[in-house]
Amino acid sequence: MQKLGLLLVLASLTLMAACGGGSSVPPTTITSVSVSCSPSTIQYGQTSQCSATVTGTGNFSSGVTWAASSGTISASGLFTAPSGGVTSLQVTITATSTQDTSKAGTATVTVNPVQQTGNVQPIVVDAGPAPQSFVTANEAFTSVTVCLPNSSTCQTIDHVLVDTGSSGLRLLSSAGGGELTLGLPQTNDSSGNPLYECEVFLDGYTWGSVSAADITVASEKASSVPVQVVVPSSASPAVPASCSSQNPPGGTGNEGDSLMAFGANGILGVGLFQQDCGGFCVTNSTNPTVYYDCPSSGCTPTTATLLQQVPNPVAMFATDNNGVLIQFSTMVPNGGTPSANGSLIFGIGTQSNNQLNGAQVYDVPDSGSNAGGFTTIFNGNTYTSSFIDSGSNGFFFNDSSIPTCSSPNQYWFCPTTSPLSLSAQNQGTNMTSPVSVSFSIENADNLFNTSNTAFSTLAGPYGSTPPAEFDWGLSFFYGRNVFTAIDGMSTPGGPGPYFAY
Repeated sequence: MQKLGLLLVLASLTLMAACGGGSSVPPTTITSVSVSCSPSTIQYGQTSQCSATVTGTGNFSSGVTWAASSGTISASGLFTAPSGGVTSLQVTITATSTQDTSKAGTATVTVNPVQQTGNVQPIVVDAGPAPQSFVTANEAFTSVTVCLPNSSTCQTIDHVLVDTGSSGLRLLSSAGGGELTLGLPQTNDSSGNPLYECEVFLDGYTWGSVSAADITVASEKASSVPVQVVVPSSASPAVPASCSSQNPPGGTGNEGDSLMAFGANGILGVGLFQQDCGGFCVTNSTNPTVYYDCPSSGCTPTTATLLQQVPNPVAMFATDNNGVLIQFSTMVPNGGTPSANGSLIFGIGTQSNNQLNGAQVYDVPDSGSNAGGFTTIFNGNTYTSSFIDSGSNGFFFNDSSIPTCSSPNQYWFCPTTSPLSLSAQNQGTNMTSPVSVSFSIENADNLFNTSNTAFSTLAGPYGSTPPAEFDWGLSFFYGRNVFTAIDGMSTPGGPGPYFAY
Protein backbone atom coordinates (compact mmCIF):
# COMPACT_ATOMS: atom_id res chain seq x y z
CA MET A 1 0.00 0.00 0.00
CA GLN A 2 2.83 2.40 0.72
CA LYS A 3 4.37 1.77 -2.72
CA LEU A 4 1.05 2.33 -4.48
CA GLY A 5 0.51 5.59 -2.60
CA LEU A 6 3.90 6.88 -3.70
CA LEU A 7 3.08 6.16 -7.34
CA LEU A 8 -0.22 8.00 -7.01
CA VAL A 9 1.54 11.05 -5.59
CA LEU A 10 4.07 11.13 -8.45
CA ALA A 11 1.29 10.77 -11.00
CA SER A 12 -0.56 13.65 -9.37
CA LEU A 13 2.51 15.91 -9.56
CA THR A 14 3.04 15.03 -13.21
CA LEU A 15 -0.58 15.89 -14.02
CA MET A 16 -0.27 19.25 -12.24
CA ALA A 17 2.80 20.16 -14.26
CA ALA A 18 1.11 19.17 -17.50
CA CYS A 19 -1.92 21.30 -16.65
CA GLY A 20 0.22 24.37 -15.91
CA GLY A 21 -0.20 24.25 -12.18
CA GLY A 22 3.54 25.11 -11.71
CA SER A 23 5.62 28.15 -12.77
CA SER A 24 6.82 28.54 -16.41
CA VAL A 25 9.19 30.89 -18.33
CA PRO A 26 7.37 33.15 -20.84
CA PRO A 27 8.38 32.48 -24.46
CA THR A 28 10.91 34.78 -26.14
CA THR A 29 10.03 35.96 -29.62
CA ILE A 30 11.38 38.49 -32.12
CA THR A 31 8.63 40.64 -33.61
CA SER A 32 10.57 43.02 -35.86
CA VAL A 33 13.90 44.50 -36.87
CA SER A 34 14.23 48.11 -38.08
CA VAL A 35 17.32 49.69 -39.64
CA SER A 36 18.52 53.26 -40.12
CA CYS A 37 21.75 54.57 -41.67
CA SER A 38 23.30 58.02 -41.27
CA PRO A 39 24.05 59.71 -43.54
CA SER A 40 21.71 58.05 -46.00
CA THR A 41 23.40 59.68 -49.00
CA ILE A 42 27.16 59.39 -49.44
CA GLN A 43 29.75 59.26 -52.21
CA TYR A 44 31.74 56.32 -53.52
CA GLY A 45 34.41 55.28 -51.02
CA GLN A 46 32.70 57.02 -48.07
CA THR A 47 31.05 55.47 -45.02
CA SER A 48 27.64 55.46 -43.33
CA GLN A 49 26.92 54.23 -39.81
CA CYS A 50 23.93 51.91 -39.62
CA SER A 51 22.05 50.85 -36.50
CA ALA A 52 19.39 48.20 -35.89
CA THR A 53 16.52 48.16 -33.41
CA VAL A 54 15.21 44.71 -32.47
CA THR A 55 11.83 44.40 -30.76
CA GLY A 56 10.29 41.31 -29.21
CA THR A 57 8.83 39.71 -26.11
CA GLY A 58 10.46 38.02 -23.16
CA ASN A 59 14.21 37.96 -22.66
CA PHE A 60 14.98 38.29 -26.39
CA SER A 61 18.36 38.96 -28.02
CA SER A 62 19.07 42.28 -29.75
CA GLY A 63 21.93 40.79 -31.77
CA VAL A 64 21.93 41.10 -35.58
CA THR A 65 24.11 40.14 -38.50
CA TRP A 66 24.75 42.70 -41.23
CA ALA A 67 24.77 42.42 -45.02
CA ALA A 68 25.08 44.95 -47.86
CA SER A 69 24.07 44.49 -51.49
CA SER A 70 27.24 46.32 -52.53
CA GLY A 71 30.36 47.49 -50.73
CA THR A 72 31.16 46.15 -47.26
CA ILE A 73 29.64 46.44 -43.80
CA SER A 74 31.31 45.65 -40.47
CA ALA A 75 29.92 43.72 -37.52
CA SER A 76 29.16 47.07 -35.87
CA GLY A 77 27.11 48.32 -38.85
CA LEU A 78 29.67 50.64 -40.45
CA PHE A 79 28.98 50.54 -44.19
CA THR A 80 31.78 51.39 -46.62
CA ALA A 81 30.68 52.16 -50.16
CA PRO A 82 32.58 50.74 -53.13
CA SER A 83 34.98 53.09 -54.89
CA GLY A 84 35.22 54.37 -58.42
CA GLY A 85 31.56 54.41 -59.50
CA VAL A 86 30.35 56.85 -62.13
CA THR A 87 26.57 56.50 -61.65
CA SER A 88 24.34 56.66 -58.57
CA LEU A 89 23.89 53.37 -56.74
CA GLN A 90 21.12 52.25 -54.36
CA VAL A 91 22.59 49.91 -51.72
CA THR A 92 20.31 47.79 -49.55
CA ILE A 93 21.53 47.31 -45.98
CA THR A 94 20.04 44.31 -44.17
CA ALA A 95 20.14 43.46 -40.46
CA THR A 96 18.97 39.93 -39.58
CA SER A 97 18.10 38.80 -36.05
CA THR A 98 20.62 36.27 -34.71
CA GLN A 99 17.86 34.70 -32.63
CA ASP A 100 15.26 34.40 -35.38
CA THR A 101 16.72 34.58 -38.89
CA SER A 102 13.23 34.92 -40.36
CA LYS A 103 13.10 38.46 -38.93
CA ALA A 104 15.11 41.16 -40.71
CA GLY A 105 15.00 44.86 -41.49
CA THR A 106 16.42 46.93 -44.34
CA ALA A 107 17.50 50.47 -45.16
CA THR A 108 18.72 52.07 -48.37
CA VAL A 109 21.91 54.10 -48.74
CA THR A 110 22.30 56.18 -51.89
CA VAL A 111 25.88 56.24 -53.20
CA ASN A 112 26.68 59.05 -55.62
CA PRO A 113 29.77 59.54 -57.77
CA VAL A 114 32.38 62.01 -56.59
CA GLN A 115 31.56 65.20 -58.43
CA GLN A 116 34.09 67.81 -59.34
CA THR A 117 31.92 70.89 -59.14
CA GLY A 118 32.70 74.52 -58.57
CA ASN A 119 30.58 74.81 -55.44
CA VAL A 120 32.64 72.44 -53.29
CA GLN A 121 35.47 73.62 -51.03
CA PRO A 122 37.52 71.11 -48.99
CA ILE A 123 37.61 71.57 -45.22
CA VAL A 124 39.92 69.86 -42.75
CA VAL A 125 40.10 69.39 -39.01
CA ASP A 126 43.73 69.32 -37.97
CA ALA A 127 46.23 70.76 -35.49
CA GLY A 128 45.78 74.33 -36.75
CA PRO A 129 47.72 77.05 -38.54
CA ALA A 130 51.49 77.44 -38.69
CA PRO A 131 53.68 78.33 -36.92
CA GLN A 132 52.67 75.31 -34.82
CA SER A 133 53.20 76.96 -31.41
CA PHE A 134 49.86 75.56 -30.21
CA VAL A 135 47.44 72.78 -31.18
CA THR A 136 43.78 73.36 -31.94
CA ALA A 137 41.03 70.86 -31.10
CA ASN A 138 37.95 70.23 -33.21
CA GLU A 139 38.23 73.23 -35.51
CA ALA A 140 37.25 72.99 -39.18
CA PHE A 141 39.44 75.00 -41.56
CA THR A 142 39.39 75.98 -45.22
CA SER A 143 41.22 78.39 -47.53
CA VAL A 144 39.94 81.71 -48.86
CA THR A 145 41.42 83.85 -51.62
CA VAL A 146 41.10 87.62 -51.23
CA CYS A 147 42.05 90.19 -53.83
CA LEU A 148 42.19 93.95 -54.01
CA PRO A 149 38.85 94.99 -55.51
CA ASN A 150 38.83 94.65 -59.30
CA SER A 151 42.48 93.59 -59.26
CA SER A 152 44.62 90.52 -59.91
CA THR A 153 46.64 91.24 -56.76
CA CYS A 154 45.52 88.45 -54.47
CA GLN A 155 46.46 86.36 -51.46
CA THR A 156 45.20 82.93 -50.44
CA ILE A 157 44.75 82.57 -46.68
CA ASP A 158 44.77 79.05 -45.27
CA HIS A 159 43.35 77.76 -41.98
CA VAL A 160 40.31 80.02 -42.01
CA LEU A 161 37.71 78.73 -39.54
CA VAL A 162 34.38 77.68 -41.11
CA ASP A 163 31.66 79.10 -38.85
CA THR A 164 27.91 78.55 -39.22
CA GLY A 165 27.41 80.54 -36.02
CA SER A 166 28.30 83.94 -37.52
CA SER A 167 28.16 85.89 -40.78
CA GLY A 168 31.06 87.60 -42.50
CA LEU A 169 34.71 87.11 -43.40
CA ARG A 170 37.21 88.19 -40.73
CA LEU A 171 40.95 87.97 -41.36
CA LEU A 172 43.65 88.24 -38.73
CA SER A 173 46.18 90.90 -39.74
CA SER A 174 49.88 90.16 -39.84
CA ALA A 175 50.23 92.57 -36.92
CA GLY A 176 48.30 90.06 -34.84
CA GLY A 177 50.22 87.07 -36.17
CA GLY A 178 47.90 86.22 -39.06
CA GLU A 179 48.74 85.58 -42.69
CA LEU A 180 47.04 88.65 -44.17
CA THR A 181 49.65 90.99 -45.63
CA LEU A 182 47.55 92.34 -48.50
CA GLY A 183 46.69 95.98 -47.86
CA LEU A 184 42.93 95.88 -48.31
CA PRO A 185 41.39 99.36 -48.70
CA GLN A 186 39.37 100.61 -45.74
CA THR A 187 35.74 101.57 -46.21
CA ASN A 188 34.08 104.67 -44.82
CA ASP A 189 30.86 105.24 -42.95
CA SER A 190 28.15 107.73 -43.84
CA SER A 191 30.23 110.57 -42.35
CA GLY A 192 33.18 109.77 -44.61
CA ASN A 193 35.32 108.47 -41.73
CA PRO A 194 36.90 104.99 -41.49
CA LEU A 195 34.40 102.37 -40.37
CA TYR A 196 35.50 99.94 -37.63
CA GLU A 197 33.74 97.01 -36.03
CA CYS A 198 33.60 95.25 -32.66
CA GLU A 199 32.25 91.71 -33.14
CA VAL A 200 31.57 89.72 -29.95
CA PHE A 201 31.81 85.93 -29.87
CA LEU A 202 31.21 83.42 -27.08
CA ASP A 203 34.91 83.41 -26.13
CA GLY A 204 35.99 87.00 -26.78
CA TYR A 205 35.72 89.79 -29.33
CA THR A 206 37.41 91.03 -32.50
CA TRP A 207 38.30 94.64 -33.24
CA GLY A 208 39.36 96.00 -36.61
CA SER A 209 38.59 97.99 -39.70
CA VAL A 210 35.92 97.25 -42.26
CA SER A 211 37.78 96.90 -45.55
CA ALA A 212 36.87 95.83 -49.08
CA ALA A 213 37.97 92.71 -50.97
CA ASP A 214 37.04 90.40 -53.77
CA ILE A 215 36.48 86.96 -52.26
CA THR A 216 36.87 83.59 -54.00
CA VAL A 217 36.07 80.22 -52.39
CA ALA A 218 36.01 77.15 -54.65
CA SER A 219 34.77 78.64 -57.94
CA GLU A 220 32.37 81.03 -56.22
CA LYS A 221 33.23 84.74 -56.23
CA ALA A 222 31.91 87.85 -54.51
CA SER A 223 33.18 91.29 -55.54
CA SER A 224 33.96 94.34 -53.42
CA VAL A 225 32.72 92.74 -50.23
CA PRO A 226 33.16 94.43 -46.81
CA VAL A 227 35.36 92.25 -44.57
CA GLN A 228 36.77 92.82 -41.10
CA VAL A 229 40.55 93.07 -40.77
CA VAL A 230 41.17 92.01 -37.16
CA VAL A 231 43.97 93.89 -35.39
CA PRO A 232 45.63 93.64 -31.94
CA SER A 233 44.97 96.03 -29.07
CA SER A 234 48.37 97.63 -29.69
CA ALA A 235 47.25 98.87 -33.12
CA SER A 236 45.73 102.26 -33.80
CA PRO A 237 42.99 103.27 -33.25
CA ALA A 238 42.76 101.86 -29.74
CA VAL A 239 39.97 99.52 -28.79
CA PRO A 240 37.12 101.67 -27.37
CA ALA A 241 36.00 100.90 -23.82
CA SER A 242 32.47 100.33 -25.11
CA CYS A 243 33.91 97.46 -27.18
CA SER A 244 36.24 95.84 -24.63
CA SER A 245 33.52 95.99 -21.97
CA GLN A 246 31.47 93.58 -24.10
CA ASN A 247 33.99 90.80 -23.52
CA PRO A 248 31.81 87.85 -22.38
CA PRO A 249 32.28 86.29 -18.91
CA GLY A 250 35.37 84.12 -19.06
CA GLY A 251 36.24 85.55 -22.48
CA THR A 252 39.80 86.02 -23.68
CA GLY A 253 39.35 89.68 -24.61
CA ASN A 254 40.63 90.91 -27.97
CA GLU A 255 41.20 87.75 -30.00
CA GLY A 256 43.15 89.75 -32.53
CA ASP A 257 46.08 90.05 -30.12
CA SER A 258 47.71 86.82 -31.34
CA LEU A 259 47.31 83.84 -33.62
CA MET A 260 46.98 81.67 -30.52
CA ALA A 261 44.13 83.82 -29.15
CA PHE A 262 42.32 83.82 -32.51
CA GLY A 263 43.03 80.13 -33.16
CA ALA A 264 42.93 80.62 -36.95
CA ASN A 265 44.04 82.97 -39.69
CA GLY A 266 40.46 84.07 -40.15
CA ILE A 267 36.79 83.24 -39.75
CA LEU A 268 34.52 82.50 -42.69
CA GLY A 269 31.06 83.20 -41.27
CA VAL A 270 28.53 81.29 -43.38
CA GLY A 271 25.65 81.44 -40.89
CA LEU A 272 21.94 82.15 -41.04
CA PHE A 273 21.92 85.86 -41.85
CA GLN A 274 22.85 88.03 -44.82
CA GLN A 275 24.67 90.58 -42.64
CA ASP A 276 26.41 90.31 -39.29
CA CYS A 277 24.08 92.83 -37.62
CA GLY A 278 21.22 93.47 -40.05
CA GLY A 279 18.40 95.91 -39.42
CA PHE A 280 19.36 96.48 -35.79
CA CYS A 281 22.56 98.35 -36.69
CA VAL A 282 20.80 100.40 -39.34
CA THR A 283 18.92 102.27 -36.61
CA ASN A 284 20.87 101.48 -33.40
CA SER A 285 24.46 102.20 -32.45
CA THR A 286 24.52 100.79 -28.90
CA ASN A 287 23.31 97.87 -26.79
CA PRO A 288 25.25 96.19 -28.28
CA THR A 289 27.75 98.50 -29.94
CA VAL A 290 28.97 96.89 -33.17
CA TYR A 291 30.08 99.63 -35.61
CA TYR A 292 32.26 102.68 -34.95
CA ASP A 293 32.96 105.97 -36.68
CA CYS A 294 36.74 106.43 -36.37
CA PRO A 295 38.16 109.83 -37.36
CA SER A 296 41.67 110.70 -36.16
CA SER A 297 40.21 112.13 -32.94
CA GLY A 298 38.95 108.67 -31.82
CA CYS A 299 36.17 106.17 -32.31
CA THR A 300 32.51 106.59 -31.37
CA PRO A 301 29.56 104.23 -31.88
CA THR A 302 27.66 104.65 -35.14
CA THR A 303 24.94 103.06 -37.21
CA ALA A 304 25.71 101.21 -40.44
CA THR A 305 23.58 100.63 -43.50
CA LEU A 306 23.10 97.08 -44.76
CA LEU A 307 25.55 97.75 -47.61
CA GLN A 308 28.17 99.03 -45.16
CA GLN A 309 27.95 96.03 -42.86
CA VAL A 310 30.13 92.92 -43.11
CA PRO A 311 27.96 90.44 -45.06
CA ASN A 312 27.76 86.70 -45.31
CA PRO A 313 29.95 86.12 -48.41
CA VAL A 314 27.69 83.30 -49.61
CA ALA A 315 24.78 85.71 -50.01
CA MET A 316 27.01 87.80 -52.30
CA PHE A 317 27.72 84.94 -54.76
CA ALA A 318 26.03 85.08 -58.16
CA THR A 319 24.77 81.48 -57.78
CA ASP A 320 24.61 78.85 -55.02
CA ASN A 321 23.92 81.76 -52.66
CA ASN A 322 21.01 80.59 -50.48
CA GLY A 323 23.00 78.65 -47.88
CA VAL A 324 25.61 75.99 -47.31
CA LEU A 325 25.93 72.28 -46.65
CA ILE A 326 28.74 71.04 -44.41
CA GLN A 327 29.40 67.40 -45.04
CA PHE A 328 31.55 65.07 -42.96
CA SER A 329 30.44 61.75 -44.41
CA THR A 330 32.69 59.68 -42.15
CA MET A 331 31.77 59.47 -38.48
CA VAL A 332 34.65 60.20 -36.09
CA PRO A 333 34.80 57.28 -33.61
CA ASN A 334 35.04 57.51 -29.83
CA GLY A 335 38.51 58.67 -28.85
CA GLY A 336 38.86 60.86 -31.93
CA THR A 337 41.10 60.77 -34.99
CA PRO A 338 44.30 62.65 -35.90
CA SER A 339 42.37 64.66 -38.52
CA ALA A 340 39.09 64.68 -40.43
CA ASN A 341 38.21 65.76 -43.96
CA GLY A 342 34.93 67.21 -45.15
CA SER A 343 33.35 69.53 -47.69
CA LEU A 344 31.85 73.00 -47.59
CA ILE A 345 29.22 72.87 -50.34
CA PHE A 346 27.61 76.13 -51.41
CA GLY A 347 23.89 76.35 -52.15
CA ILE A 348 20.87 74.33 -51.04
CA GLY A 349 18.95 72.52 -53.77
CA THR A 350 20.85 74.39 -56.49
CA GLN A 351 22.91 71.42 -57.72
CA SER A 352 22.77 67.64 -57.47
CA ASN A 353 25.33 67.64 -54.63
CA ASN A 354 23.41 69.93 -52.25
CA GLN A 355 19.90 68.45 -52.23
CA LEU A 356 18.09 68.19 -48.89
CA ASN A 357 17.22 64.53 -49.58
CA GLY A 358 14.67 64.34 -46.79
CA ALA A 359 16.69 66.20 -44.17
CA GLN A 360 14.49 67.59 -41.37
CA VAL A 361 14.19 71.38 -41.58
CA TYR A 362 14.33 73.33 -38.29
CA ASP A 363 12.98 76.83 -38.98
CA VAL A 364 14.27 79.60 -36.69
CA PRO A 365 13.05 83.18 -36.14
CA ASP A 366 14.77 85.88 -38.19
CA SER A 367 14.27 88.57 -35.54
CA GLY A 368 13.53 89.04 -31.87
CA SER A 369 15.25 87.71 -28.77
CA ASN A 370 15.41 84.16 -30.16
CA ALA A 371 16.59 85.11 -33.64
CA GLY A 372 18.51 82.22 -35.16
CA GLY A 373 17.57 79.77 -32.40
CA PHE A 374 15.46 76.61 -32.25
CA THR A 375 14.28 74.71 -29.17
CA THR A 376 16.31 71.95 -27.52
CA ILE A 377 14.83 69.92 -24.68
CA PHE A 378 17.53 68.28 -22.56
CA ASN A 379 17.55 66.82 -19.08
CA GLY A 380 14.19 68.38 -18.25
CA ASN A 381 15.22 71.87 -19.38
CA THR A 382 14.00 73.74 -22.45
CA TYR A 383 16.54 75.86 -24.34
CA THR A 384 14.70 78.21 -26.70
CA SER A 385 17.71 79.75 -28.49
CA SER A 386 19.73 76.68 -29.41
CA PHE A 387 21.86 76.62 -32.54
CA ILE A 388 24.15 74.46 -34.69
CA ASP A 389 27.60 76.02 -34.83
CA SER A 390 30.57 74.60 -36.73
CA GLY A 391 32.69 77.35 -35.14
CA SER A 392 32.20 75.88 -31.65
CA ASN A 393 34.58 73.01 -31.01
CA GLY A 394 32.24 70.81 -28.98
CA PHE A 395 28.79 70.35 -27.51
CA PHE A 396 28.15 73.09 -24.94
CA PHE A 397 25.33 72.74 -22.40
CA ASN A 398 24.80 72.79 -18.66
CA ASP A 399 24.41 69.59 -16.62
CA SER A 400 25.49 69.76 -12.98
CA SER A 401 25.52 65.97 -12.74
CA ILE A 402 28.46 65.72 -15.15
CA PRO A 403 31.80 66.61 -13.52
CA THR A 404 34.14 69.03 -15.22
CA CYS A 405 37.83 68.40 -15.64
CA SER A 406 40.48 69.83 -13.38
CA SER A 407 42.74 72.67 -14.51
CA PRO A 408 43.85 73.36 -17.21
CA ASN A 409 40.85 71.61 -18.80
CA GLN A 410 38.24 73.00 -16.40
CA TYR A 411 36.09 74.27 -19.27
CA TRP A 412 35.39 70.71 -20.46
CA PHE A 413 33.38 67.77 -19.18
CA CYS A 414 35.13 64.74 -17.68
CA PRO A 415 32.30 62.24 -17.04
CA THR A 416 33.18 59.32 -14.78
CA THR A 417 31.38 57.03 -17.25
CA SER A 418 33.11 57.54 -20.57
CA PRO A 419 31.68 57.46 -23.14
CA LEU A 420 28.47 58.78 -21.62
CA SER A 421 25.38 58.31 -23.82
CA LEU A 422 22.92 61.21 -23.81
CA SER A 423 19.84 62.27 -25.73
CA ALA A 424 17.90 65.45 -26.38
CA GLN A 425 15.04 66.68 -28.54
CA ASN A 426 15.16 69.46 -31.13
CA GLN A 427 12.21 71.41 -32.53
CA GLY A 428 11.96 74.22 -35.08
CA THR A 429 9.18 76.79 -35.28
CA ASN A 430 7.74 74.87 -38.23
CA MET A 431 7.30 71.64 -36.24
CA THR A 432 4.45 70.41 -34.03
CA SER A 433 6.62 67.98 -32.06
CA PRO A 434 10.34 67.64 -31.32
CA VAL A 435 12.67 65.07 -32.83
CA SER A 436 15.04 63.03 -30.66
CA VAL A 437 18.78 63.12 -31.22
CA SER A 438 21.34 60.92 -29.48
CA PHE A 439 24.95 61.83 -28.79
CA SER A 440 27.83 60.76 -26.58
CA ILE A 441 30.50 62.63 -24.68
CA GLU A 442 33.84 61.46 -23.32
CA ASN A 443 36.32 62.44 -20.65
CA ALA A 444 38.13 65.44 -22.18
CA ASP A 445 41.32 64.74 -20.22
CA ASN A 446 41.54 61.39 -21.98
CA LEU A 447 40.82 62.94 -25.38
CA PHE A 448 43.42 65.66 -24.99
CA ASN A 449 45.96 63.07 -23.83
CA THR A 450 46.07 61.72 -27.39
CA SER A 451 47.55 63.15 -30.57
CA ASN A 452 44.07 63.42 -32.08
CA THR A 453 42.43 66.72 -33.10
CA ALA A 454 38.98 65.62 -34.37
CA PHE A 455 36.47 64.58 -31.69
CA SER A 456 32.78 63.65 -32.00
CA THR A 457 32.44 63.39 -28.21
CA LEU A 458 34.02 66.62 -26.94
CA ALA A 459 31.74 68.68 -24.69
CA GLY A 460 31.78 71.29 -21.96
CA PRO A 461 29.53 73.46 -19.79
CA TYR A 462 28.00 76.50 -21.45
CA GLY A 463 28.59 78.84 -18.51
CA SER A 464 28.04 79.44 -14.83
CA THR A 465 24.39 80.48 -15.21
CA PRO A 466 21.68 78.52 -17.01
CA PRO A 467 21.59 79.87 -20.58
CA ALA A 468 18.76 79.77 -23.09
CA GLU A 469 21.08 78.08 -25.57
CA PHE A 470 22.27 74.56 -26.27
CA ASP A 471 25.29 74.82 -28.58
CA TRP A 472 25.51 71.94 -31.05
CA GLY A 473 29.14 72.45 -32.05
CA LEU A 474 31.43 70.68 -34.48
CA SER A 475 31.10 67.37 -32.60
CA PHE A 476 27.54 67.25 -33.97
CA PHE A 477 28.62 67.51 -37.62
CA TYR A 478 30.57 64.27 -37.99
CA GLY A 479 28.68 61.66 -40.00
CA ARG A 480 25.91 64.12 -40.89
CA ASN A 481 24.87 66.45 -43.68
CA VAL A 482 24.14 69.77 -41.96
CA PHE A 483 22.47 72.61 -43.90
CA THR A 484 22.37 76.30 -42.97
CA ALA A 485 19.86 78.36 -44.96
CA ILE A 486 20.29 82.14 -45.15
CA ASP A 487 17.44 84.47 -44.17
CA GLY A 488 15.31 85.82 -47.00
CA MET A 489 16.66 83.26 -49.47
CA SER A 490 14.43 80.76 -51.27
CA THR A 491 15.27 77.05 -50.95
CA PRO A 492 13.46 73.74 -51.64
CA GLY A 493 12.91 73.50 -47.87
CA GLY A 494 11.25 76.91 -47.71
CA PRO A 495 12.77 80.34 -47.12
CA GLY A 496 15.65 80.77 -44.69
CA PRO A 497 16.66 81.05 -41.98
CA TYR A 498 16.76 77.42 -40.93
CA PHE A 499 19.04 74.54 -40.03
CA ALA A 500 18.49 71.07 -41.48
CA TYR A 501 20.10 67.69 -40.95
